[in-house]
Amino acid sequence: MYKIILLGNSLLIIISFLDPRLHTPMYFFLGNLSFLDICYTSSSIPSVLIIFMSERISISFLSCTLQMFFTLGLGSTECVLLAVMAYDRYVAICNPLRYPIIMNKVLYMHLAAWSWVIGCMNSLVQTVMTMVLPFCGNNVIDHLTCEILALLKLVCSDISMNVLIMTL
Repeated sequence: MYKIILLGNSLLIIISFLDPRLHTPMYFFLGNLSFLDICYTSSSIPSVLIIFMSERISISFLSCTLQMFFTLGLGSTECVLLAVMAYDRYVAICNPLRYPIIMNKVLYMHLAAWSWVIGCMNSLVQTVMTMVLPFCGNNVIDHLTCEILALLKLVCSDISMNVLIMTL
């Protein structure tokens, strides 16, 4: 399944890059989404496979931090990118004659870049704010991956600021 995900998304990226008729904002955003899907899958599947194959039941603090950063960052980027893609389709449907003027190359490149920046910044803030909290008691979570909500259950101090930032 992992190879199919990599192959399918890579194929979409290559085809949209090689065919000049597909050099439009929609296919540019789909290419970004495919690359994001490759990154997201590659950041989670191999670690889960290692856990299943080696029957290792623990993960280091650094590995947990990196895994959480990439999962949050790629997930946040995907949400922002999907919103940008919705805006692109909105402009294409509601303003078809002005679409090439509104959605020019500079704008859609900036929108895609800012999607990545916003996703990474959101992930950085949430990961740092979670990992500096004091953990107490049993530091074991019953999950295959380091998820922010599972980690916040292990914290023995006030997490209201973390919850507030997660909802923004």
